Amino acid sequence: MTATRSQQRSGFSLIELLAVVTILGIIAAIIVPRVSVSSDTAKTKVNNHNKATINGAVERWYVEKGAWPANNLSDIGADTNYFPDGIPTNPTDGSAYSLNATTHRVN
Repeated sequence: MTATRSQQRSGFSLIELLAVVTILGIIAAIIVPRVSVSSDTAKTKVNNHNKATINGAVERWYVEKGAWPANNLSDIGADTNYFPDGIPTNPTDGSAYSLNATTHRVN
């Protein structure tokens, strides 16, 4: 009589591991560019929102005070009624917002 051994598999084969790594690589190649584009789009939208908010505050300042705020927005930024947390910075490059002297709009 011959005894038959039943072989039990333990672990993964090299082919199975290569298949999983390949699938993860393909998923990463699809996801990473979309995340970077989404980040740039979000920063642009926040920048446009900040400009609109500052322009609205500048117009309100003019109606209430009768004069335009300083071009560097130092006086309107110091007033907590307009910007309690301070004037936001440009999210795309980190610069401070300023007003155009002729149009009184944010640059």
